[in-house]
Amino acid sequence: MNKKAKEYIDKLQLKVHPEGGYFSEVYRSEELIKVNHLSERYNSSRSFSTSIYYMLEGNQFSSFHRLKSDELWHFYDGTALTIIVINEKGLLDKIRLGNDLNKRETFQTVIKKNSWFAAELIDKNSFALIGCTVSPGFDFDDFELGNRNDLVKEFPQYEEVIVKFTR
Repeated sequence: MNKKAKEYIDKLQLKVHPEGGYFSEVYRSEELIKVNHLSERYNSSRSFSTSIYYMLEGNQFSSFHRLKSDELWHFYDGTALTIIVINEKGLLDKIRLGNDLNKRETFQTVIKKNSWFAAELIDKNSFALIGCTVSPGFDFDDFELGNRNDLVKEFPQYEEVIVKFTR
């Protein structure tokens, strides 16, 4: 394991994430949005906002998953990563999150609600430390891990990338 990645895991108390990689919640708003003030897609009240540290290291990848809320990804340290997004219209996009603007990387990006998305490191000998902010706040009830067979059935044109980024 990369020495600096190990330091981040220890100092930020990162733990294994179900989609792959490591995470630690940093912030959860104490204020709530009542369920009757939220879109019908939510089944209970939500924090105004939440944020986590998230890290991929080496050959780890973030499996295809989707959320009921928009998620803002912020790049902090390490190598750039590629985020693969299949949006609600079924269009695939690749976003480079990193700190080299000359390579068309961006420091921040938004993953729109209900989009399937996955991520991998560009340099497999490194790591990427990022932050994720969700609003309304994240709740595991709003998290859906992609099923390989279901995704391939829905998006057969992307079978190769779906197989690569599902477990």
